[in-house]
Amino acid sequence: MKFSVVLRLTGGGAEIFSVPSGTKVFDWTVPKEWRITEAYIEDENHTRIIDTAKNNLHVMGYSLPVDEWVDLEELKKHIYTQPDQPDVIPYVTSYYKERFGFCMSQKQKDSLKPGKYHMFIDSELFDGVLNYAEIVIPGESDREIFFSTYICHPSMANNECSGPALAVELLTYVKNLKARRYTYRFIFIPETIGSITYLSQGGNLAHLKEKMTAGFNLSCVGDNKNYSIVESRYGNTLADSVLKNVLHFHTGGNYSCYSFLQRGSDERQYNAPGIDLPVVCFCRSKFGEFPEYHTSADNMSFVSPEGFQGSYDVMTKVINALEANRKYKVKVLGEPQLGRRGLYPTTSQKGSYDGIRALTNLIAYSDGNNDLIDISNRIGVPVDTLIPICETLRDNNLLEAVNE
Repeated sequence: MKFSVVLRLTGGGAEIFSVPSGTKVFDWTVPKEWRITEAYIEDENHTRIIDTAKNNLHVMGYSLPVDEWVDLEELKKHIYTQPDQPDVIPYVTSYYKERFGFCMSQKQKDSLKPGKYHMFIDSELFDGVLNYAEIVIPGESDREIFFSTYICHPSMANNECSGPALAVELLTYVKNLKARRYTYRFIFIPETIGSITYLSQGGNLAHLKEKMTAGFNLSCVGDNKNYSIVESRYGNTLADSVLKNVLHFHTGGNYSCYSFLQRGSDERQYNAPGIDLPVVCFCRSKFGEFPEYHTSADNMSFVSPEGFQGSYDVMTKVINALEANRKYKVKVLGEPQLGRRGLYPTTSQKGSYDGIRALTNLIAYSDGNNDLIDISNRIGVPVDTLIPICETLRDNNLLEAVNE
């Protein structure tokens, strides 16, 4: 997905930043830019065995140019396959060591006959720029909710396009909120080097350390399988708490929780020592855990409208929970008299109180020490169910927030 597409999808609200190749970004260096025009392998009859015009995964990312005729033995030294998945083309890159290569299925490699083959790659590595895009949606507070997603994997549906697609929809959702307690920051970056570059630029890290309340890296969110969270480094941030809470109630507890020891996307950069930002990673099937990952099988048939909808539902519930999450305190001493306020049955009979159990339990734990997520976890009621109950109790002057 090009950055022009990001601008169009976000209604032109994105600001694009360009960082030149060779720029030092913490312990890293922005690499050269790569441009690929054409790549193929052809046999002695000039029949093309593979061609990037048919599938751009057939060339190793960042390959140097080549134009050579070689025998089969030499050709195989430059071919990458996924032997345990003989029918797929692997996605392979080489960012920091200059080389060239081709990718094909193991079955296709095994079918090659002895003879001469033409290896051709028309590409160039040059001093260019690393681009990233940023959109900020102001709220009533300068405290921020942060979303990060990456744009760098060609032809990957789940492990690429799904994250930016969800981010764009969440942008729209946030923009349409009647009132926004928080400011929301969305960034679209190349994975790893992009997050490192972003954090190193123009005071971004200092700003995020001061203002970020919770952050979410969006990756592999379009399939229709399990839901997953990769925790922050110690698993103890508000982002950890709210996403686990929403996933628990959304799935009935049937989701996968991975510790930071199983990290792999940009959550590792945001949690690195000295960075220490409260960011978790949200996935459906976690990167590296599904067989289609980094292969030609991660195509549009692997993602689904239902998969995207589920991810959207989870993250909008996360947004709503964060917007409503406060520590609450009952404003009267003792148990409030709910009946005279129309909040409690006026006749007593077995079962007549069941419908208000969430309300009374919310009151019981609104002592100023528990936020709404804590209460939700303790009484077993989703935050989105508790939000209107809080509003009703506040309308009746029974509940106050102690950390507005």
